[in-house]
Amino acid sequence: MDKQLNSSWWALRIGLGAVPFLAGLDKFFNLLAKWELYLNPLALRLIPVAPATFMRAVGVIEMIVGLAILTRWTRLGAYVAAVWLVGIALNLITMGAFLDVAVRDLLLAVAAFTLARLTEVRQPEAGASFGG
Repeated sequence: MDKQLNSSWWALRIGLGAVPFLAGLDKFFNLLAKWELYLNPLALRLIPVAPATFMRAVGVIEMIVGLAILTRWTRLGAYVAAVWLVGIALNLITMGAFLDVAVRDLLLAVAAFTLARLTEVRQPEAGASFGG
């Protein structure tokens, strides 16, 4: 990969790794948001656990994806994050609420996809170093 793109790759990697990890961690504390508000009422009828319990499980998945992006599984984690973010956006769109967050998450999905593609290009260089 062109050395000039290296700083962009690192910025995407750190941002898209740290933020999902921290948001996932916050599912246990609700300091940033009351996460249950983002659950579609239709989903609430289908999930067999309390909304807070479900959001904690979501938080664990987000932390795993964030760590994957920050470690040697950057490409896989970024692809998972892209799909995950599109799913969140679709959840919000079908609710008809938080549409600004849905648009933001779609843009973040594009950023995650971009990170995955850049990682594929960078892979031959980074394979032997931290975080291919």
